[in-house]
Amino acid sequence: MNENSTYIIGEIGQNHNGSADIAKLLIEIASRPVVDTLFGEKLKGMDAVKLVKRDLDHELTKSQMEQIYNSPHSFGLTYGEHRRYLELSDEEHFDLYTYAKSKSLDLVETICAIQALSILKLFNPDRLKIASRDLTNLPLIEAMAETKIPIILSTGMTGEKELSEALEVITKYHNNISILHCVSEYPTQYKNVNLNSIKYLKKKYPYYDVGYSDHTIGIATPVAAVALGATIIEKHITIDRKMKGTDQAGSLSIEGIERMVRDIRNLEFSLGKEELHISNDVRIAKEKLERSIATIENLSKGHLLRVEDIQLLSPGTGLKWSEKDCLLGKRLRKAIIKDELIYLEDVE
Repeated sequence: MNENSTYIIGEIGQNHNGSADIAKLLIEIASRPVVDTLFGEKLKGMDAVKLVKRDLDHELTKSQMEQIYNSPHSFGLTYGEHRRYLELSDEEHFDLYTYAKSKSLDLVETICAIQALSILKLFNPDRLKIASRDLTNLPLIEAMAETKIPIILSTGMTGEKELSEALEVITKYHNNISILHCVSEYPTQYKNVNLNSIKYLKKKYPYYDVGYSDHTIGIATPVAAVALGATIIEKHITIDRKMKGTDQAGSLSIEGIERMVRDIRNLEFSLGKEELHISNDVRIAKEKLERSIATIENLSKGHLLRVEDIQLLSPGTGLKWSEKDCLLGKRLRKAIIKDELIYLEDVE
């Protein structure tokens, strides 16, 4: 992970609506470069996309699977049928991994059951994700940690005790861990976001990457999270927010994806260094707009300069007020008309 660049993950989740072709289109959208049209800058796009792998035999109770699911977002009569409709096969996940790689994107997989690690027979995702709901699922976490694949975990439903227990399990196998502040409310109310948790996590866990998994509407909070030090941003993406599906309305569509990535990349440029810094691009404005010592009236050759004779006018190519003693009490070598700059070579 580039330490100077935010790792931006476009979370596809179930927004593919059970179609590998829609998932491919989302991958293609996520791979598009972003251009800041104001300055003509071509910016780095997203870094990764994320899919979810479940094993529906180890997902819900029998009664939940058989529960009637009467919703405009339902893809089946029962909740189990709905979930099976949305699930992609191991082979489809592999195909999408290959496609993501062809688009220079990483693929992150949220693993929801030990059995779902069957995808590793076909490929190794770039990172594995532990969903907020599974941060207390220590057997699953241990199985994921044993793979030695880098792990991202979200804190959306848990406190410090549960996070510490999960980290204790993972660190028995490796330390390639990223922690995402998250709020498991869909969509998240802004009063519940508490972005300052990012600063807390960075102080508490300085050896791990700390980021933010966002479920708010819009792009303000992920951009603000980067300003607070988040090095990973995860955000749901979709083709169309009006599509069928429970996550679509709270996701970013094409325009929103472009705006979020643009603003995060521009923010990275904007943060700069911890110093009072004048860029080279500011020097032109400095010369044009800053003020210099100038005459307040027409002055003749040999005039003895007094403070009453001078004022400050643009441009900024002359002497500053702090340098006035270089002029005061000296005589002009030549006449200078009103409202013109006085330079050192003009006095003797």
